[in-house]
Amino acid sequence: MTDAQESGSRSPFTVHRSPSLSPQSFGALRNPNFRRFIFGQFVSLCGTWMQTVALGWLALLLTDSALQVGLVTFFSALPVLLFTLYGGVVAGRVNKRRALLVLQSLFLAEALALGLLTAFDAITIQWVYALSLAGGLISAFEIPVRQAFLGDLAGREHLMSAIALNSSAFNLSRVFGPALAGILLAAAGAAACFFINAASFLAVLISLFRITPDLPSSTGTRRTGLGDGMRHVFGSPWPRTLVILTGIFTVFGVSFVAILPVYARDILGTGAGGYGALTSAFGIGAAAAAISIAALGHRLPRERVLLWAGTGFASAIFLLGLSRQFALAFAVLLLAGLSAALNAILTNTMLQTEAPDDLRGQVVGFYSFIVVGLAPIGSLQAGWLAEHLGAGSAVLLGGSVCLVGTLWAWWQLGRTL
Repeated sequence: MTDAQESGSRSPFTVHRSPSLSPQSFGALRNPNFRRFIFGQFVSLCGTWMQTVALGWLALLLTDSALQVGLVTFFSALPVLLFTLYGGVVAGRVNKRRALLVLQSLFLAEALALGLLTAFDAITIQWVYALSLAGGLISAFEIPVRQAFLGDLAGREHLMSAIALNSSAFNLSRVFGPALAGILLAAAGAAACFFINAASFLAVLISLFRITPDLPSSTGTRRTGLGDGMRHVFGSPWPRTLVILTGIFTVFGVSFVAILPVYARDILGTGAGGYGALTSAFGIGAAAAAISIAALGHRLPRERVLLWAGTGFASAIFLLGLSRQFALAFAVLLLAGLSAALNAILTNTMLQTEAPDDLRGQVVGFYSFIVVGLAPIGSLQAGWLAEHLGAGSAVLLGGSVCLVGTLWAWWQLGRTL
């Protein structure tokens, strides 16, 4: 007996060969509210990446300690791990536009505080940790609210397009933001990066103010809690398998990013330039996948593409662990970025489109918890393995676990295709 039969109802993730929802190419961009929001989001993300780069550099100047630099990421990620699940519950209960206005304003205040403290030579590593912790706490609520707000802006029929365009903005900003930060750090110092990031949040705030005030909200009339979202996710095969596979990829797959500098230096024998090129390769692949999904996603059999993309990502990480030539590693990381973005966008889309409106916030919060909150655990295990077994072996083992995970997912879901 299947899980859906045991529950006495048809699984919300029952796969249809001819889905009723058929989003058009870049369909979300047809909505002026979405256009305003995604443009403001892109500007803000560029500023956020500038601050991320500058903050790591500033921590290194203040401490000259790799461990203390790593603690900056730890403190920014810890609140996400602890509070994102509750953030998803909040996302299902509040007016998302108003909540984002408050949360983005808090981000602006945090960046402004960093800029002022740095400009007046009052910054200390303790301030860096405290403000990183504050930024992480804001993110724990902002991430699920923003992700759920995309659905309110685009509607269910264009949700895949909206998620793909949001991913495109994220990956493109990952190219421009760090590049601008490197130039500005050399010319004007870290404070300038923090001030520009603070100003970049004005783009989001202006876009939110310009969005139609009576925008329909997906917040349901039924007051739901965290348990309702968890029961929905684990109550049928597709959502359960997707979130477990995402967790495997987060902890054992994407964690290669944390040890990529060591891999580039020790395995490939390249310097900072080579490391930067490898990072860009992953971003280029991810951006290409996101744009392609936004344009062509409505023509794809999303369930099958999702599973094949997961297989491609796992295979790419496994091959990266075997690679000893820079050109091969570059090509493999292009494939890894492409596959990872395809899998993530389609997983996020399926989880949201099949969730009831009053549970979508909780589902998004749980997904964000897995993708963002579990990332520090993945970085820790990858770093420990790299230190004891070498970076190549650490990547190879991670890829092997991901391959096992994808085989399990095919066994669980392949018969439903």
